[in-house]
Amino acid sequence: MEELKIYFSDFFDVDEDIIESYGAVNISLINDMPLFVDPFLLFNSEKPEYQQIHAEIIRYLLFLQQQAENYDTPPKGMLSSWYLFSEVKQTWLGFSLDGNEGRGLGKNFAENLFLGLKTIFREFGKEQITKSSHLEKLCLISPLVGRDKISDFTTNFAKKYLLDYTMAFAKENLSPSQRKAVCVPRVEFNYETKTWKAKEYILPYCNNDYVLLTPCDLLTRDETFINRADMLGNLQNIAPSVEDATLRFELNQYFTEVLSKKQKELSKTEKNWIATELIRLHPELIDYYIKYKEDNEEKATSISIQAVQEVRMLFNTQLQELAQCLNARTAFYKINANSHDEAYQRVQFLKDVIENMDGYRLFYLNGHPLKRENDLQIMYRLVWYATDFDVNREVNNGRGPVDFKISKGSKDATLVEFKLASNSKLKKNLENQVEVYKKANGTDRAIKVILFFNDTELEKITRILNELGIAGCPDIVLIDARDNKLSASNV
Repeated sequence: MEELKIYFSDFFDVDEDIIESYGAVNISLINDMPLFVDPFLLFNSEKPEYQQIHAEIIRYLLFLQQQAENYDTPPKGMLSSWYLFSEVKQTWLGFSLDGNEGRGLGKNFAENLFLGLKTIFREFGKEQITKSSHLEKLCLISPLVGRDKISDFTTNFAKKYLLDYTMAFAKENLSPSQRKAVCVPRVEFNYETKTWKAKEYILPYCNNDYVLLTPCDLLTRDETFINRADMLGNLQNIAPSVEDATLRFELNQYFTEVLSKKQKELSKTEKNWIATELIRLHPELIDYYIKYKEDNEEKATSISIQAVQEVRMLFNTQLQELAQCLNARTAFYKINANSHDEAYQRVQFLKDVIENMDGYRLFYLNGHPLKRENDLQIMYRLVWYATDFDVNREVNNGRGPVDFKISKGSKDATLVEFKLASNSKLKKNLENQVEVYKKANGTDRAIKVILFFNDTELEKITRILNELGIAGCPDIVLIDARDNKLSASNV
């Protein structure tokens, strides 16, 4: 049987229990796993080395703030030298849509940070309301700065620790042939010369690049513990912690007279806009929100532990079982025809395993069916690794993204979309998207895969397909993941 290589443990032939006992995530070296570093976990940690990383972030931001006072607008060279950071792609964590190539911290982040240091961050390091300064304050100000940007910035400052952490693991658990001396740029900042320094490390090396391991207790999934959406949704919970009696009264009046009366009439977008205006008029609410999160800091650790456990269960344990089943019981990894045949047959093998070989269980997490289409798409990308075809996720040629483009050369390409039947925009997607994608990507072949988990979802799909007149189309593949099947031994 062909050896399946998806994870760090596979590529470096090390037992995954050793990686787990070391405290690290057994990352995939095929595609990023949906985890990221949360700076609040550094602040909240009892480990001195984590607190030191958080302190170094604050020190660097204070340095930037001091330098920003000398300029009304940032010189281009200053932004590129001090504000722009590449994604640390070697962690294989984050939100890359294909492989591990992320966008990093671009010009928008740099300009938002520069502006923030001259406005809302003006008192950075001298806070009176909160216990500490927090980088996440930037994402509370601008909706353009999300969790991926905050994580990328944080990971760049955690990089020195991760390099030492991984080098220690490599020296103890990997053979010399699996390691390589690498000169890593931008490891430490020299405050005397005001430049970044490189340093050499001996690290795991695979596919022409080094690999970094990350401790589980630095990671979370959906949002940083301090985030903009949470702030907008928690203003009423923040009110009791506001010490200024006048501001607390105005805040309570605002909720009573504005939001409560119109609660049924306002959309979520409108409510967020009203909350944003309130914060704009009273920016000190940002600090009260951060204080509220600091006062509930124990929740950050419990949320992180649960998030990492769920990702590990889905993308390590269950996905490995799916890949092994596909390898042992189907020809999933032996197909090599044109792109449409390969894509279609692999979808059919996946369908067979899910419907007839108890594979449906692998699409449930803690007894509940998958809720994120991204999870479904990542799982498919990870099992589709042994192929000569070019597999790209979320191809966007100007008319919207498609989940996968399977191709071999410019004349042989097939589009594959994975959807959950629970998707509220499924009908519109079926009606419009695929034809647009076909034109945009220069191919007339497209496969739509829809996963359903209950009878109601099946009825919904059937109704939509009949209404659109495309019931029975061979390139629309329905996969039954209902938990109502007899075990294989009882069939």
